[in-house]
Amino acid sequence: MSDRIDIGVLREIARRVLWLSASIVDAANAGRPNDSGVKVGGHQASSASMVDIMVALWFAELTADDRVSVKPHASPVLHAINYLLGDLDESYLPRLRDKGGLQSYPSRLKDPDTVDFSTGSVGIGATAALWAAMAHRYLASRFPGTRPGGRFVSLLGDAELDEGAIWEAVMDPAVARMGELLWVVDLNRQSLDRVVPDIQIAKLQGMFAAAGWQVVVLKWGRMISRLFELPGGEALRARLEAMPNEEYQRMLRAAPAQTAERILADAPHLKPLLDDIDPAELAAAVRDLGGHDLELLVDTFRGVDPDRPTVVFAYTVKGRGLPTEGHPNNHSALLTAGQMDALATASGMDRSAPWQPFDADDAAGRLCARRREALRREPVTPTAPVAVPAQLGHPYRKAISTQAALGRLLADLPRDAPEAAARVVTCSPDVASSTNLGGWINKTGVWSAEDRRDWFADDAERVLRWQENSTGQHIELGIAEVNLVSLLGELGATWSRWGERLIPIATLYDPFVSRALEPWSYGIYAGGQSILVGTPSGVTLAPEGGAHQSITTPSIGLEQPGCVAWEPAFAQDLEWCFLHAMSRVGVDGGTSAYFRLSTRPLDPALARVPDDPALRERRRRQAVAGGYRISGSAADRVTLVGVGAIMPEVIAAAQALAGHGVDAGVICLTSPDLVFRSLQQRGSRDAGVGGDILGELLPAGRGTPLVTVLDGHPHTLAFLAAARGDRIRCLGVTEFGQSSSLADAYRLHGIDTSAIVDAALTLIS
Repeated sequence: MSDRIDIGVLREIARRVLWLSASIVDAANAGRPNDSGVKVGGHQASSASMVDIMVALWFAELTADDRVSVKPHASPVLHAINYLLGDLDESYLPRLRDKGGLQSYPSRLKDPDTVDFSTGSVGIGATAALWAAMAHRYLASRFPGTRPGGRFVSLLGDAELDEGAIWEAVMDPAVARMGELLWVVDLNRQSLDRVVPDIQIAKLQGMFAAAGWQVVVLKWGRMISRLFELPGGEALRARLEAMPNEEYQRMLRAAPAQTAERILADAPHLKPLLDDIDPAELAAAVRDLGGHDLELLVDTFRGVDPDRPTVVFAYTVKGRGLPTEGHPNNHSALLTAGQMDALATASGMDRSAPWQPFDADDAAGRLCARRREALRREPVTPTAPVAVPAQLGHPYRKAISTQAALGRLLADLPRDAPEAAARVVTCSPDVASSTNLGGWINKTGVWSAEDRRDWFADDAERVLRWQENSTGQHIELGIAEVNLVSLLGELGATWSRWGERLIPIATLYDPFVSRALEPWSYGIYAGGQSILVGTPSGVTLAPEGGAHQSITTPSIGLEQPGCVAWEPAFAQDLEWCFLHAMSRVGVDGGTSAYFRLSTRPLDPALARVPDDPALRERRRRQAVAGGYRISGSAADRVTLVGVGAIMPEVIAAAQALAGHGVDAGVICLTSPDLVFRSLQQRGSRDAGVGGDILGELLPAGRGTPLVTVLDGHPHTLAFLAAARGDRIRCLGVTEFGQSSSLADAYRLHGIDTSAIVDAALTLIS
């Protein structure tokens, strides 16, 4: 903004925001019936330290194109500001942490007012704005006419800088050129339990500066800075800056008359200077930190370098303006009724009518109205629907792994389905070639905000053409899975942020899905729709040893909300299921997907895909519903249920059992997740839980003992016993693996053909 803001009006708004944010928490705890014995909670002190920073942004600096990630504990401040801007109905203000009310932490999908980023997972929400900025850059370079992105702002607490996710994001090489990034650190020097004894501000500054960021430190406000200019003022500054954090916080808790005494305890030479300063003025001056100087904040935000990312370290006081100001245990402390009464008086408010907005004719009311118009956003209009084909129609005749089949599918997509291919963006943490993305990359290129010269373009022996330019469709990150899935979530949210649909697909080694689990789950919670491919997976990757063999990931996929987990065995299944998953990404009501793939080549003939078009289509529908029968009849004495790369052993076991005179049916599941939902569907009033695939696979009245087998933890399929009450034996992996041959690995974990046959014979004996 170019117009000057009346700082006095901003201070009036800041006082009202402080009151409203404290009242929102007070109403939740003291204004609603609560017979559960469980504290409602809230963070009045953590909100208070952010009031001036957020008022300076929303009422003087932000535009409608800007996007802001607000630290979790400051959610009451965000709601108070949105209320004054007419973006939140008054009825929600007493309903913090109430069903249908305001969420405990900002939630993009669940809060009723404008929230740009969900936060709550410390460190993850703060970096989300960074990845959103990168996602917008990708959009703008690929799709002319993309809505402007504005500035991407993260407001984070100083304790969040302990999180590794912060530094993984900050250090990414591409970030140093992203001048649209602005981070503001609420440096209140307190964590949940204590006053932090040493915040090591110089080291933090150095780490940001080394990563190419502009670093701005707002330590003192302009009022106390004028005292520093008096004779002896530099010595006063030195004394205050040499104070341990605990001593400074204790000084804030003392009566104004004691402020000078506490300063003089270790600096008696300051007595001439302090004797000439009124005690009340001195007490106010030592609280005049940069993060509470509205004029300084506004000028700082307007003056940052637009060509590189900026971090502002804004010194604040936790609980600023509240009776709990500076108290070491104020993190979750709630103001008493008497303290709320006193705050109401200081704020010029009536506690019995706490939600009074500004009068429309007041200067503050007029500023609120102007800012309401300045921040108004046009509704997001999605782009025209993009059709994703149900199948590509290429036959699979040779043995091929699901990982290789994915690479082939993506490489064929630009020719077979160009409109859908144009919306695909792939990501990888330095494993693109080893996860079979080479063909796709050769056709589409590697995305970079700036074109880079390909020094190996004339190398005839090069197989992977690594051409980086602004039209590429693959984004390569360093070996940081957290960065990968964080970017994936934001790429998957562009359809709802700016109306441009993307189908983001990320590949990583399956054992490292657990490392990326929290930010991946966060991205889904925040509305990001994407496809995560864990490959290769399981002990099937036998020679790689235990460090690269995943066990629990089938359960992770099955249990993740907002996501469908898949583990197709055969290339044709992979094609059908993957295209179906793509069709559900980047659309209203869509869903994310997780694919667990393998590098083990399987003979496609084992799947017995029907040649008849009608039967083939029926098989496709069953595959995308969760599974299908390869063989079986009413005469079966046992049913073998397999998932993924283990299917050759399952089919071989059925043949071996037939040699013993035992008829065994074979079921191949493509998604235990969807089959479990089908079980949940029974008797449910929610028709959207799942389809009836379970009834097709395990018909009622035809019960047989079940042997389930997968290259993962055996409990994943234990629920199948509930379908008909069948006896069951679940085979899988429950121990860490070791380097071996594939046959030795399967034998070691009891998932080889002999183990399956033995389990079946034991069940029917």
